[in-house]
Amino acid sequence: MDLKLSPVSMPTTIRPGAGVRPGASGPASGVGGGFAGALQSALGSVSAAQNEASRLQKEVQMENPKVSLEETMVAIQKAQIGFQASLHVRNRMVQAYTDIMNMQV
Repeated sequence: MDLKLSPVSMPTTIRPGAGVRPGASGPASGVGGGFAGALQSALGSVSAAQNEASRLQKEVQMENPKVSLEETMVAIQKAQIGFQASLHVRNRMVQAYTDIMNMQV
């Protein structure tokens, strides 16, 4: 699970009305486009880690000799840490949105 974020460059000029609208095609609307792409990629890797941990857990419950308990526990811990990290990011984003909405104009 790789959660490294690449640096994002800010534009030198900001044009009025240049924001990203839902359904618009722009650099931030797809995978690989700035923060949205990094977030989508990170959530995808967290989901994959959770699916892998669930699969290993089922294999251990079915007493598959090829799957070790140690490997399963490590996969479960990785999935849990990834989920907690994404939960913290979500909480910070909600707090930032709330702070911005409560600013006096």
